[in-house]
Amino acid sequence: MSTTIARLREALYAADYTYDAVAALIGPTAQAALGRNETTPGLRVTTGGSPIETLTRIWLLQATVSEQDAERALPGLVDDLCAAGILERSISEVAARVDLRPYGTDGTGDERSGNLWVASDLTPGLDGGPQRVGPDHVLGISPAATSLAELTVRAPVGRALDLGTGCGVQSLHLADHVEHVVATDVNARALWLTEVNAELNGIPTGPENRIDIRNGSFFEPVAGELFDLIVTNPPFVISPATGERLVYRDSGLPGDRVVEHIVRTIPKHLRPGGTGQILANWAIQKGQAWDERLAGWMVDGGCDAWVVQREVLDLPSYVELWLKDAGLHGTPDYYTRYDTWLSWFDEQGVEAVGFGWINLRAAGAAVPDLRLEEWRWEVEQPLGTENDAHFDRVATLRALGNDALLASRPRLRHDVVQETFGAVGAEDPHRIVLRQQLGMRRARQADTVAAALAGVCDGDLTLAQSLAAIGELVGTVDLEARLAEVRELVAEGFLELDTPVG
Repeated sequence: MSTTIARLREALYAADYTYDAVAALIGPTAQAALGRNETTPGLRVTTGGSPIETLTRIWLLQATVSEQDAERALPGLVDDLCAAGILERSISEVAARVDLRPYGTDGTGDERSGNLWVASDLTPGLDGGPQRVGPDHVLGISPAATSLAELTVRAPVGRALDLGTGCGVQSLHLADHVEHVVATDVNARALWLTEVNAELNGIPTGPENRIDIRNGSFFEPVAGELFDLIVTNPPFVISPATGERLVYRDSGLPGDRVVEHIVRTIPKHLRPGGTGQILANWAIQKGQAWDERLAGWMVDGGCDAWVVQREVLDLPSYVELWLKDAGLHGTPDYYTRYDTWLSWFDEQGVEAVGFGWINLRAAGAAVPDLRLEEWRWEVEQPLGTENDAHFDRVATLRALGNDALLASRPRLRHDVVQETFGAVGAEDPHRIVLRQQLGMRRARQADTVAAALAGVCDGDLTLAQSLAAIGELVGTVDLEARLAEVRELVAEGFLELDTPVG
């Protein structure tokens, strides 16, 4: 198959079947319609018969094309692609058997274009068609996959694990900054598509090559192995064990046990300083705070943790989302499944479902730093650099005693602005807010002392000098409280520390 895929890659280049070119071809209106699973606007603007139009109709719009147009776009390849399971032929027409679309990247992928191609199973539900998919269905570039890619730390490292690789899109990203990537999945079709995608993007596969593809459940294929980076978007849907299991979303484990298992096991597979990153759902139990419950999964792992709950769904919304995802909306057993699912949640004591990010860093600390927070507001993606910086700040603060902190020369991060709120004409504001413009875009309320400190932190004065100067203006400064506040400002990225003096 390697030769066929290599020839396909050259044909895609020759046709300029790239993200930017296809986006320009169909335009924003057709792109938006495709996001709603409607292909008609795209079909209306791809009638010219050029190679890029033909490939867009075959794969992006999942339409049949004439054999003549297919041969023109894929010279000498149609028969081989049909044999490989990528296309199918019917009399004088050709159609897709898999989705194959360009994926725009920022410096990731083939160096000739910054473009990836990603093959996955066909998109269900186009133009109101059937939504149902088979149990081994392999998703393409989903919003969850994109979110994980944007969260991933991109520092160059030696070894990475893509746990539950699916179509392999995370491995394609990882291959740009990791020497050796291990991609695992329990779904044989997913592993086949991962291999296709690696070859399609010119990345060699195999135990001694850039991407090593392995079959197996969870951490079984990598028993005893250590990694610098582990990323996973696991099958995290929280559902009763009834009905057909969809491998890409249903783990087969009860409740959110799959996420708990991954969180508890990742530390055993991280090298010192290694990072684990998980996109996940978790159950919010009646009578127990979500962060308290999740912290119990992490307290014994020896890893610093940063967990961000981005969204909370009520149970009916959650059930409706995943029943519709499975193509069950409007089917005869929709009500029964809906009612059964809600009853199961009642039995389990679940009152809502949280969604967000779990980041772990193998810090080797006797007492790990666990920061679990809720942040539902807009952030500045990608956040990989911010994730990395968070753990660096935690490590710095842990090693920094109060004397060293007072000797440091903090400076306000360049993107932080101050907002004041008060009555028009009032001498003093009644509320001051420090707000980040980048990264997490955090906002933090500050009193006049904290605002004054932020204003003078430019890297010239030591913290001790800054607090002394402010004390002369406002009176006594509670040193212990202000040091604790400074640590929080550093931990959250408002203040940056230069190398401590002395």
